[in-house]
Amino acid sequence: MLLLARAPKAWHRLFQLQPLALPGTPGGKTQHVRYQLFSTPGPADTGRQGQPQGPGLRTRLLVTALVGAGLGGAWLALRAEKERGRQQQRTEALRQAAVGQGEFSLLDHRGQVRCKADFRGQWVLLYFGFTHCPDICPDELEKLVQVVRQLEAEPGLPPVQPLFITVDPERDTVAAMARYVQDFHPRLLGLTGSTEQIAQVSRSYRVYYSAGPKDEDQDYIVDHSIAIYLLSPDGLFTDYYSRARSAEQITDSVRRHMAAFRSVLR
Repeated sequence: MLLLARAPKAWHRLFQLQPLALPGTPGGKTQHVRYQLFSTPGPADTGRQGQPQGPGLRTRLLVTALVGAGLGGAWLALRAEKERGRQQQRTEALRQAAVGQGEFSLLDHRGQVRCKADFRGQWVLLYFGFTHCPDICPDELEKLVQVVRQLEAEPGLPPVQPLFITVDPERDTVAAMARYVQDFHPRLLGLTGSTEQIAQVSRSYRVYYSAGPKDEDQDYIVDHSIAIYLLSPDGLFTDYYSRARSAEQITDSVRRHMAAFRSVLR
């Protein structure tokens, strides 16, 4: 009230100010405001006042990406180390199971004597089956040689020797094995022997097999364990793969075993 009493003319002139016009309103009409007491500083005004500027958006994104990459790399390294630890524990447990201990002496599909020592220094994928098997054995052997081909295609990896040992020595002669293995892989070796020799090597690898009853054509099916065995260059049983494992999974496992291998015979 004191301000109105002392400056009635100034107050009167304030209300006589022309209203501000804002262009570009809908319908082509001009919108008016009565007066403007305050102005909000824009970005240019703020800059002119000399206030400190923060990091730009590009810098913030770059820092975020670098931090994320560092955390991601640490997580992957921890995961890989954990996987190596599990693999070593599994390998040690399988080794203590004493599978594949001892020697064997069999005939290959060319009639040459082969013993376990012949394959030392090589990685070996081994399968037990029989040539009259209607479906499972061909499928598993095809999977085995697919793993061998995938590893052969990777430069720097040592070759893998595929082996096929019969559990039906009565029918799987040297000639029968030769006819059978030629359909799979040129380096696949078929091994056969006497009833006693096959029984010995099967026991060594904990392979169960049993011939079923013969039909009128003297044909029969052999029931047997289904597994692919991996032997290290030391000749030691290293891992096994059930029928449920795919060729890609087996290839990945063999590759990891190769990377982690350290000979225990030296």
